[in-house]
Amino acid sequence: MDCIATKFLVVLLSLWLSCIHAIQTGRFPAILAFGDSILDTGNNNKLMTVSKSNFLPYGRNFPYHIPTGRFGNGRVLSDLVAEGLGIKNLVPAFRSSFLKSSELPTGVCFASGGSGLDKFTASIQGVIWVQDQLKDFQSYIQKLSQEVGDAAKVKEIIANAVVLISAGNNDIAITFFATRAKKLRYNIETYTDQLIEWKTTFMQNLYNMGARKFAVLGTLPLGCLPGARQLSGDLICLPHVNHGAKIYNQKVANLVVKFRQSLPDGKFVYIDMYNSLLDVIENPSKYGFRTAKPCCCSVMTPVPCLDSGSHVFWDFAHPSEKAYKAVLPNIVSVISNKLA
Repeated sequence: MDCIATKFLVVLLSLWLSCIHAIQTGRFPAILAFGDSILDTGNNNKLMTVSKSNFLPYGRNFPYHIPTGRFGNGRVLSDLVAEGLGIKNLVPAFRSSFLKSSELPTGVCFASGGSGLDKFTASIQGVIWVQDQLKDFQSYIQKLSQEVGDAAKVKEIIANAVVLISAGNNDIAITFFATRAKKLRYNIETYTDQLIEWKTTFMQNLYNMGARKFAVLGTLPLGCLPGARQLSGDLICLPHVNHGAKIYNQKVANLVVKFRQSLPDGKFVYIDMYNSLLDVIENPSKYGFRTAKPCCCSVMTPVPCLDSGSHVFWDFAHPSEKAYKAVLPNIVSVISNKLA
């Protein structure tokens, strides 16, 4: 009997500790994700665009092996951040036909793969421009009001939600470096200045709509993406592309500081995606990977690798779920410490 009682107490203690952990980590009621494919959980599925991923082998490691429109082999960064913060395990796409009203109070994703701050970036791919994602956000607020039925509660949810923003990757990697359209008018300094102007307007609009807790992601090391490295014969990262990403990221970090100073009732934090992922790329074995090149699945290798967990990158531009998990602890720690 003593043994049974001891086991029972151990189980109760375990449950109690789990509840305490949930309370401690669940300091944010919701997550609201804006931007590009790093966060997109399926908003492109019904668009007339080639920037889609709602087909196999995408989603190969997702629950039940379902391709949901996430640009990866499993969950993407928005899902993992939400889980790490104790909000929920999966962040539904706002434009999903399967979105349940009960999901609205804990947040949704508005991000669109291939999108950017530059309208040209979104238009050439037929995806949802970052500024237009605010229209979806306004629609979300209306639906949230209907679900919650209390204006004060709606305001509280939005003000305390983590607003996760990833924008600039496609503007720099595609619009500036892969097309000639912008190089005729800008150099990298002036183009990134323009991106910062657009980002400032976007964040200010979000603030005006009630958002108060912003986690702003810098770009990935864009010159090290498999699609970029192929241009060098897979030998090196493209230094000029990485240089452009670093220039932009520094300006984003400075912008976050300016917002923090000018809007003291808001909380703003910069998330360094560049250096955290670069360390994984340069030291794959340190994080349990076999290689950072090539990617697991590409147009050159239509049959994906057998073990996506051995590759830092799933496809030509997107990290694998395991790679996101490698950089996740620092992201969750920064958000928890700076935005709570």
